[in-house]
Amino acid sequence: MTPKALELFKAYTDGQLPSEGGYIVSSFLNEGSPYSRYEVVAYNGVKSIYLTAEGLTFQTDGNKLFVLAEPASYSHKATEPFRRSAKDQIPLRFSELEILTTRNQTKVMVSKSPLMTYGSFMILKPSGINFSFIFYNLADVFDTIAKFFAATLNKEAGVSKVEAEKASKLVVEGLKRFTIWNR
Repeated sequence: MTPKALELFKAYTDGQLPSEGGYIVSSFLNEGSPYSRYEVVAYNGVKSIYLTAEGLTFQTDGNKLFVLAEPASYSHKATEPFRRSAKDQIPLRFSELEILTTRNQTKVMVSKSPLMTYGSFMILKPSGINFSFIFYNLADVFDTIAKFFAATLNKEAGVSKVEAEKASKLVVEGLKRFTIWNR
């Protein structure tokens, strides 16, 4: 039976990465802070995958979606996300993001439109508390990813369960706009 998701680098080592495509979710968390960044990359029709010192390189096109959870206490909240320091940055402006403001004033921001990566992309090796998972492109993949984001936004970013579920629906809406599967 095919699993729904696996840790990305273990799946690579065990020869379980689907060449027909999937969704890779990577986190970039700040220890001691609920500020959280995530990247979701979908790929299809991979030519090759190889490991480097920095991470895994996929020789294929991909779609990318960004998710940012910003606590009310974040000191640079007026700064456009693409202008923030490297550890807090995503390559988008506020106008390019769906923004959900929660009751505790945490803002969950999700790309309105996916970005296209042409030719290849790299998934960095996670360090510290960060992670990368591969979600297999099964019939219930959107439900699986929604549950995953609801749980991690609740646990890592301090978003209430109800609002984390609402935010996870924004992520799924973004994923449904991916064009990589239309090729």
